[in-house]
Amino acid sequence: MRKVSCIIAALLPLFAISNLKGQTPKLTLDFNKPGVDVSPRLYGLMTEEINHSYDGGLYAELIRNRIFKDNPHSPDGWSLVQDRGGKGSIDLIGADPLNVPREQSRNAINDALTTCLKLTVSSGDGRTGVANEGFWGIPVKPNTTYKASFYLKTDTIGAPLTVSIESNDGTVTYASSQVVLSKKGWTKYAVQLSTNGDVKPTTSAHFVISTNTVGSYWFNLVSLFPPTYNNRANGNRIDLMQLMADMKPTFLRFPGGNFLEGDYFASRFPWKTTLGPLEERPGHPGCWGYRASDGLGLLEFLEWCEDLKIEPLLAVYAGYSLRGDHVEPGPLLEPYVADALDEIEYVTGPVTSKWGAKRAKDGHPAPFKLTDIEIGNEDWFDRSLSYDGRFNQFRKAIQEKYPQLRCISTVEEFHKGKVVSSKPEMVDEHFYRTAWEMEEDAGHYDHYDRLTSPKIFVGEWATREGAPTTNMNAALGDAAWMTGMERNADIVQRSCYAPLFVNVNKGTDNSPRAWQWDSDLIGYNAISSFGSPSYYAQKMFNNYLGNKVISIGGENIPTQTRSPNKKEIAAGTLPKAIPALFYVATRDTKKNKIFLKVVNTSGTSQPVTIILNGAVKLSGKGTLVVLKGNGPEDTNSIDNPQNIVPVVTNISGISKEFTRNFAPYSINIIELSTY
Repeated sequence: MRKVSCIIAALLPLFAISNLKGQTPKLTLDFNKPGVDVSPRLYGLMTEEINHSYDGGLYAELIRNRIFKDNPHSPDGWSLVQDRGGKGSIDLIGADPLNVPREQSRNAINDALTTCLKLTVSSGDGRTGVANEGFWGIPVKPNTTYKASFYLKTDTIGAPLTVSIESNDGTVTYASSQVVLSKKGWTKYAVQLSTNGDVKPTTSAHFVISTNTVGSYWFNLVSLFPPTYNNRANGNRIDLMQLMADMKPTFLRFPGGNFLEGDYFASRFPWKTTLGPLEERPGHPGCWGYRASDGLGLLEFLEWCEDLKIEPLLAVYAGYSLRGDHVEPGPLLEPYVADALDEIEYVTGPVTSKWGAKRAKDGHPAPFKLTDIEIGNEDWFDRSLSYDGRFNQFRKAIQEKYPQLRCISTVEEFHKGKVVSSKPEMVDEHFYRTAWEMEEDAGHYDHYDRLTSPKIFVGEWATREGAPTTNMNAALGDAAWMTGMERNADIVQRSCYAPLFVNVNKGTDNSPRAWQWDSDLIGYNAISSFGSPSYYAQKMFNNYLGNKVISIGGENIPTQTRSPNKKEIAAGTLPKAIPALFYVATRDTKKNKIFLKVVNTSGTSQPVTIILNGAVKLSGKGTLVVLKGNGPEDTNSIDNPQNIVPVVTNISGISKEFTRNFAPYSINIIELSTY
């Protein structure tokens, strides 16, 4: 951070913002020099199941532990309801062949729904039932219709059940409906629950199924969905999808990093068991301390892309898992290669192919477009050094069948001379740093070897400051880093921030905190959501982007130096000075627009003279977009979601040389029109 230690307070002038006295910084945009092309897929999204990004996040399902597999010892998320003299008990029933109908014994449902919850009602004087707390509450909103469903088996025919959404203290029923049990064997029941217009939004609510009829009741696959984006069945939260849509991303990298690999072979992303009806999805262990329902499966990822009108970027499991398990290249790896080919066929194959036909059966006959395939994730952690052979085995098989696909390597050392085999066409690089480190390395790709080195996919990156979402200082670091990627957008062809999502619920004594990773892009609880300062920085860079980089030079750019650490103080050395201003310019040759981005990371206002050199004609008017905070630690939150947001104003007096003043701790975009 930029705070100077009291230990070196006497040296403070040495570490302040420095500039040549009396000389205003200048930025010269040179239109006489041809600029490189901007990759049409420069800015995208990366996602994985962390921080309750899917279950309890984007995936709209409101019931926690809906098939009772989260904990083999207790029905997590569920509790017994006993009101007005009602008495009963609940028991978790696992690995029971009676959990599903005998006639379905050869169906995949038998493998998925192996655990159920038994409710025993011993007194009919009042009501007895089961309640689900949701993911830190059931969100209640006015004029909203929820779709509830569940499987139930009972010996009590004709018994009425009440399905409801109620306040946690039981004093308010927000919505309810009744079903009459029609069969003894397993039967699926579905109802709609609608709230009134006078309901006050709250998350202090739970979902209840209750009865006053004595008997035994077995439940499985209990589900509750609110309205979803584009009204998709088994779909996503509207607010979170809209936040992403507003960013105008170009692709989605999925199913995730660690989520792809799993801790072990058996817990990798099991794409085949994420297909088809929910009754056929057993879920699988996640790698961040909770189980994944896989309600958001492979097809749902693809439909997510379809809804946002973006391209999927599929990552396939490559034989390495987080805890170090790996498969040596050769015959043992072949089943994993074959599995990846099946997955690609599910995504892109015609309906006449085996897996294309399966996709059509799942409700999507049309194939999806793929351009790039990522082979594994962060395989530089594989100490066996087997990735070189594994990558090439996957690449050979994929390109023989799909020559149009580019295979992305996850090991950076290919282009650093540390691996001897043929280099890939694209390499995935990851960066998690402080704001200072991001700014210090903003020129990372400026001197990249464009002739012999692979293209770059910055598949995970973030400035890690602020919790659970980022603060303004992180946004400044992010923006500085993005100027470098954008300036080199012919080499850096894709990039995506991570993690994308975080459930910000802090938990209680009885439930854990919702997130595992700090400094995330979009925060939410069960009912509300917000963008962090970094989110708005991303949105600004995505929304104001041309197709050609403009050559830009700076003069008299002020510099800044961070506080020395103890080691540097002891050695008598000073940290390297870095710029206090970061900038990039692009041009949209189709819309006749110029986008100049200037990031002021300092705590002082900076006047800058902007010069446009060359054959360019300006309209004289423009647009200024500014994101700024009162200080570097200023941020957004659930309670104050709009504290830091971009402000758009019209500006005039634009000529081929003009001066603008850029506020402290600010990210600025000047949009100019040409003719």
